[in-house]
Amino acid sequence: MKNDIAALPYSQTRSFSTIFLIELWERFGYYGMQALIVYYMVERLGFEDSRANMVWSAAAALIYVAPAIGGWIGDKVLGTKRCMMLGGMILTLGYALMAVPTENTWFLFCALGVIVVGNGLFKPNTANLVRKIYEGDDSKIDSAFTMYYMAVNVGSTISMLATPWIKDYVNATWGGNLGWHAAFAVCSIGLVIGLLNVMLMRATIRHVGSLPDERPLDYGKLAAVLAGGVVAVGISAVILEYQSLARMFVYLAGVVVLGIFIHLIRKSVVSERAGLVAALVLTLQIVFFFIFYQQMSTSLSLFALRNVNLDFSIFGAHLFTWAPAQFQALNAIWIMVLSPVLAWIYTVAARSGKDLSIAGKFALGFAAVAVGFFTYGVAGQFAVGGMTSSWIMVAGYGFYSLGELLVSGLGLAMIARYVPARMGGFMMGAYFVATGISQYLGGVVANMASIPKDMVDPLQTLPIYTSLFNKLGFLATLCTLIALAALPLMRRLTATHQAQH
Repeated sequence: MKNDIAALPYSQTRSFSTIFLIELWERFGYYGMQALIVYYMVERLGFEDSRANMVWSAAAALIYVAPAIGGWIGDKVLGTKRCMMLGGMILTLGYALMAVPTENTWFLFCALGVIVVGNGLFKPNTANLVRKIYEGDDSKIDSAFTMYYMAVNVGSTISMLATPWIKDYVNATWGGNLGWHAAFAVCSIGLVIGLLNVMLMRATIRHVGSLPDERPLDYGKLAAVLAGGVVAVGISAVILEYQSLARMFVYLAGVVVLGIFIHLIRKSVVSERAGLVAALVLTLQIVFFFIFYQQMSTSLSLFALRNVNLDFSIFGAHLFTWAPAQFQALNAIWIMVLSPVLAWIYTVAARSGKDLSIAGKFALGFAAVAVGFFTYGVAGQFAVGGMTSSWIMVAGYGFYSLGELLVSGLGLAMIARYVPARMGGFMMGAYFVATGISQYLGGVVANMASIPKDMVDPLQTLPIYTSLFNKLGFLATLCTLIALAALPLMRRLTATHQAQH
């Protein structure tokens, strides 16, 4: 009787709530760290802008590439649920290591390597569990993933506002540089809360998972995965230290993914080819989008540090003051504001038969990104003493976030729509690898606005940043034109794909 009761599935809502909450806390940790990491390297460790940008961009690339391997380990080796928990524990350790007060760069790079491994195990398997909870219930899967995306933005908003404040408060109260490490420690504590929550609610997800989850834990396989993780931490640290290796790794990954894509298109049956070509065209567009996205934690962060008036005022009345790192939270805040509006627009458009294609939404998304960067670029014309208004950041992030929802927000939906089910797992991995490559390229672009250490006058730094933002605005405009030019091709490919399925 006991086994029968244990086998009864919990409601989808309760099962989803368990995953939703750990995802919220994991994103709290990740974005809390991201808000500070470039500042930490520049202000605490004394890195040049160019080195800080490239170290973080290489780490972001590795963080995005790792899920391609972690998803396979969850499906075939340890189990989806076990990998989610193991990844969460490794991430907790990674943020805890960043809380150790040391200026040793190898220590930092190893801590980031631990975060790479933890994210690789956690990220794909958590998303897979959501998919498994709603398997066979297509009517609920879209709304579930919308809520899942909200978890990301709730967690990131709270942490990107909290960790810079904690850093400043601890530094001001106790002196020294302990505030940085206190903030990183909070990222680790958030994950501990998330893991404890899953332990308390584990019965709600007892019935979901992959085949290895249903079998007793194979300690030999666990040891092999952990040993592989230790090796991966070491490799990640070396890649972060030696930028020539990072470049070689990223470009090689790009060639391999493109080569496999082309091979699959050539070897696919005729009924699959149109969908795969459409997926390749849109994936290439997404690569360009993430070059823009990476500016949030690199050039835009350093712009906020050096050339943004941190006070928010209306008609001369002071409202509040933010730390430079807190401006990154604007992205998540705008996502939460705009998501329900866009969802309503999509519903109304679909009802009236005027819904835009994914390719059309991509073109609109790039146009919004272009307006966002031109907003930052034009800000220099209205700067006072080299300092631009904080409201410029609010407006720029608004357009930028709208672009994210139209492009990045639909990326995984594009894979699901155009790629055959038998290739779904690989293509999802390829999508993350492509995203990782573009995060690195985003760091290369950010270095066009790298400021020398001895340049501290805002009047000197402002034109360097605004020049980059205007160039990015023109690049986003070019992407818009290319996306518009590709629309007839995309319409033909989509029509062929739909006719064959």
